[in-house]
Amino acid sequence: MRILTVLLLGVALLAGIAQAIAVSPATAQARGGTIRNIIVEGTRRIDPQSVAGYLTIKRGEPFDSAKIDASLKSLFASGLFRDVSIRRRGRDLVVRVVESPIVNRVAFEGNSKLDNEDLNAAANISPRSVYSRARVEEAIRNMLVAYRAAGRYAAAITPKVIARSQNRVDVVFEIEEGAKTLVRRITFIGNRNYSDGSLRDAIVTKETAFWRFLGRSDIYDPGKLEADKELLRRYYLERGFAEFQVLSAVAELAPDREGFFITITVSEGPRYRFGKLVVDSRLPRIESKELTAAVKAQTGDRYNAGKIDRSVVALTNVAGTHGYAFARVNPRVKLNRDKATADVTFTIDRGQRIFIERIEILGNVRTRDSVVRREILVSEGDAFNTTKISQSRRRLVNTGYFESVNIERREGTTPDRVRLVIVVVERATGQLSLGGGFSTRDGPLGNIGIQESNFLGRGYDVRLSGQLSLRASQIDASFTDKHFLGRDVSFGVDLFRTKRGFQSNFSESSDFQIERLGGRVRFGYPLAENVRQGAFYELTNRRVTDVAEERSQFLRNDTGTSTKSAVGTNIVWDTRDNRFEATDGFVLGGGTTIAGLGGSESFYKFTAEAGYWQSLTPGLVLALLGEAGHVGGIGQDVKLGERFFLGGDRLRGFEYGGVGPRDRATNDSLGGNNYWLLTAELSFPLGLPKELGIKGRVFTDTGSAFGIDASGSNLIDNGSPRISAGAGLSWRSPLGPLRFDFGFPLARQPHDRARLFNFRFGTRF
Repeated sequence: MRILTVLLLGVALLAGIAQAIAVSPATAQARGGTIRNIIVEGTRRIDPQSVAGYLTIKRGEPFDSAKIDASLKSLFASGLFRDVSIRRRGRDLVVRVVESPIVNRVAFEGNSKLDNEDLNAAANISPRSVYSRARVEEAIRNMLVAYRAAGRYAAAITPKVIARSQNRVDVVFEIEEGAKTLVRRITFIGNRNYSDGSLRDAIVTKETAFWRFLGRSDIYDPGKLEADKELLRRYYLERGFAEFQVLSAVAELAPDREGFFITITVSEGPRYRFGKLVVDSRLPRIESKELTAAVKAQTGDRYNAGKIDRSVVALTNVAGTHGYAFARVNPRVKLNRDKATADVTFTIDRGQRIFIERIEILGNVRTRDSVVRREILVSEGDAFNTTKISQSRRRLVNTGYFESVNIERREGTTPDRVRLVIVVVERATGQLSLGGGFSTRDGPLGNIGIQESNFLGRGYDVRLSGQLSLRASQIDASFTDKHFLGRDVSFGVDLFRTKRGFQSNFSESSDFQIERLGGRVRFGYPLAENVRQGAFYELTNRRVTDVAEERSQFLRNDTGTSTKSAVGTNIVWDTRDNRFEATDGFVLGGGTTIAGLGGSESFYKFTAEAGYWQSLTPGLVLALLGEAGHVGGIGQDVKLGERFFLGGDRLRGFEYGGVGPRDRATNDSLGGNNYWLLTAELSFPLGLPKELGIKGRVFTDTGSAFGIDASGSNLIDNGSPRISAGAGLSWRSPLGPLRFDFGFPLARQPHDRARLFNFRFGTRF
């Protein structure tokens, strides 16, 4: 009986446990209760409903510890609260918060190298924003990045938070900018064929030196170091080292945090020469001789990756001229290590028809996209044409708006489409020019000019210049729209006023004056690639006054007022690689002017010019230049202002107007109806660091001005050649181009006037 009782009690106990386990979740929630209200406490400026919006648990839901924990994390993550607590009070959920302060003011102390605007942009903390320690720490990191970009790795920033009333704080960043973190030393390891100095010249990053105080090349920049690795690679590949590698480039910060030591480890490998050069063409109707002639290398030449690249371009152009616009040239290089030769096979096939899906322009901060696009000879939807793309790059370089232009081909959305990405680096297009000198005719003289060749980023050319000396003044203004009405037509307007007094050799005051006031309207348009024609109309009023009795009769004959109404045209064929610093190409041009369509002056004028540039070796450039002109009267003598005067910058070594017809009695320069000038100039590096931009040159000028309408025993008109030779320096200084010329007459006439020294100075902004 007792055993039976024990068994019954055990069964009852098990049943109770089972019943407890089997209680439904709803019953359990009922026992825990549901949230009746959510009460928010501690808010001052934030609406309680906004606080409730961050909660993951809502009114009417059961009390759930997991959701309450998630709500707590959500409130902290918002950054709006300095402290948060959540607790249960009966059937209510009480959320108590302590709001984060509001930033009242942001200040920077101790900064001079970066202004407040730059630091504000980097910190990204503004008044009336929510203060948090995390945001301040992020602001410090961003500002340090800005200082490192400016070359100041030693910069240190300490935040100071000042409490104000109404839960506001002032955030003050105390800054120690430190000195510029310059590159103290660049060391190369593994270079056997080239010295450290040669390799330093080949890269952008430079060791600090006193003459680099206005530049940035000696400031450490990780991005520049990456570019230097590619420059070293190109340097070696163009000198025969086909297996060259940069193994590492390490920059170590000095213990004082004011300088970097850069160590670049290279593997040069053996030097190779070109072996077999084969053109494997799969294009019909093109003779193999024509393709072989396009290869820019020969067997036995030192291996040069640049010659391979130029050969690819040349072969592509040959194929393009025969109608294969999509031809593809693939060079394959096979290295024969035992013979130290490199066999190159250029495989040419028709290529897949590829179209330009999109043209993207990057890097143009000031210059408008439309100004870049108008120089591109292809458009979206056009067939991919390497010749036109190469010409487009040259056109962009010749605008003068960009330091560098790269056109990259990238994959499109389908295999038969590509994206053209045009990456440009803009240059300063404004120029402030200053000049000075001494003239035996005008005494001390100076000139100033301001020019902006990319005004408003629209490609407008605006110029204003003036010159002043003891006896002369001149002011010129011009405006040019290089793409008038959206077409490849230029339109320009020029206005000018000049006043010049002339004196005899022994007179302290001017013996006569010439004043000119006028303007010109001009147009220009292309006739073909590299060929442009211009046309203009000019209206000028000229007045010659105060001619002294002792001056030449030829000058007294021009006394009074005259009006020139003239039209003209000119044609220029220009193939220079760079119109500003040419190293290759030529220019041919000529112009005609006819006056007499109204006005009181009637004459015709012809001018011609030619130039040829050839790079003999890297840095050594030969320039051969020539110009000539003729002017003749129509029913009257040619006025003094329309004749040609040689000297000064043209025919160096002679005074302006120092060569040409003269009055024997007064020694007055009268100008010639004819002139010609030939120049040979050789520019070369001086062995100084390349980044200094200093070059030397030697030159010889030969020319003459002769012929005049009048005749008489007092007229000296010797058309024999005058010859001068000299040397000069040019410096691309941080403030602008600077030129010095010393010219010495080698062949002259007794009545000629010499001027040995001339200089010009300009600055860009």
